[in-house]
Amino acid sequence: MLKHILKYISIAALSWFVIHSLYITYDGLSDTKQKADLAVVFGNKVNEDETLSPRLKARLDKSIELYQEKQIKDILVSGGLGKEGYWEGTEMKKYLIKNKIPADNILVDNFGDNTEKTVINTIRIADSLKYTKIISVSQFYHQTRIKKLFREQHFKNMESSSPKYFEIRDLYSVFREFFAYYL
Repeated sequence: MLKHILKYISIAALSWFVIHSLYITYDGLSDTKQKADLAVVFGNKVNEDETLSPRLKARLDKSIELYQEKQIKDILVSGGLGKEGYWEGTEMKKYLIKNKIPADNILVDNFGDNTEKTVINTIRIADSLKYTKIISVSQFYHQTRIKKLFREQHFKNMESSSPKYFEIRDLYSVFREFFAYYL
């Protein structure tokens, strides 16, 4: 009897994992092309040689695309101090300026060293500037949790846009996000 119960619990848990993973993939790859006041780019690794990781560069390139297509007015870059010794937000801003985004349209948050802190800092900045709509820019697997964290902070006017950058590590990241979503 116990063996059958454990079997059904295992099947249910695996089914929930698969359904959730499919949903976050669909949600993260959906882009409604809405306009917003601000795009927030979630930080990622800056390499020891001060170059941006391909994942971070892809996020920034997506924000440049949103800006050039006039979907957003300003870009907030958010990250922390990496173990490599670079402030992610500062390095992200340098990249955007090199790619012809006016410095006046770039906001920097160097204290968003995890997803939750970036969300909280973004809302504070958006409130202070009277921004009412935000687009998050991150990898597809990250977007569902980002939206959940914004909703938990009572900010609901939220869209997402993910770069078309994929790597084998994304399989692990989808797995990790399943657990992160519920913690």
